[in-house]
Amino acid sequence: MLTTATTTARRRVAGGLLLALLAVVLLAGACNRGGGTRDKFIIGFSQANKAEPWRTWMDNSLMKEAAKRPNLEILYADAQQDNSKQVADVENFLRQRVDLLIISPNEAKPLTGVVRRVYESGIPVIVLDRSVEGDSYTTFIGANNREIGKAAGEYAAQLLGGKGHVVEIKGLPGSTPAIDRSEGFREALAGHPGIKIIAGPVADWLRDKGREQAEAALRANEKIDLIYGHNDPMAMGAYLAATAMNHAEALKIIGIDGLPGTEGGAKAVIDGKLDATFLYPNCGREAIETAVKILNKEQTPKRITLPTARITKENAAQFINE
Repeated sequence: MLTTATTTARRRVAGGLLLALLAVVLLAGACNRGGGTRDKFIIGFSQANKAEPWRTWMDNSLMKEAAKRPNLEILYADAQQDNSKQVADVENFLRQRVDLLIISPNEAKPLTGVVRRVYESGIPVIVLDRSVEGDSYTTFIGANNREIGKAAGEYAAQLLGGKGHVVEIKGLPGSTPAIDRSEGFREALAGHPGIKIIAGPVADWLRDKGREQAEAALRANEKIDLIYGHNDPMAMGAYLAATAMNHAEALKIIGIDGLPGTEGGAKAVIDGKLDATFLYPNCGREAIETAVKILNKEQTPKRITLPTARITKENAAQFINE
């Protein structure tokens, strides 16, 4: 027969085992929510406009890198160059409580508020290519657009021998790359008083709009020596306009992006359609690598600046393949 003391002791042991088991379950749940042992992480990816060739390149690179990691699931949303839609897309990710947000903002100011709300909710945020106002994000990844613009300006001065008339075809006005690529370009040309920027139309990163703006500039100005497009599609639009109007041989054209492939800027340089382009890395692989570090609670820099390069006929072949 068991004594009362023995029964009480056994109950205490059983109770202790139950508490220990409960603690293990809770600990496992905590690890599953916040540590590297989770079976699946959900990443919301908000793209500004997948219709842009450079962004298709970014998307492909990001998805290819994510596919190497079976514990990542990417929820994709295309804003179609619409600020309101992108805000709604990000708010939807916030409601779903994704584990991490990756965003390439369409424009800086309209997206700043919603990005801040996500960040302040405790969800890590990686901003790609185009920035937002302030620093309410975990990490920004991109090249230095001001320095790329400056390099483009210095090369333009070299092509023109320090004298000539220039048309600058700009990207979306509220986007940080357009602002920085313009400021850097103009800073470089400020040291060359013989070079005049005679027009600065906006073409929203699009080839067809670039062609329209180039045609208008060529009709309105008797002499244009060089066209600088903020990206390769707009620069290619300028080439198409110049060819149709019999100005291509006398005109220098430079762009930015350096996309690989048969339709990219590097091939256009080889074919003589562009005189130069400047590599702007697509950020996709780096975004996933950084996301994995953040989700595994590793420290990441506030800003990750990717390298660029000038692409001319001398080196364009090495940029044809990604």
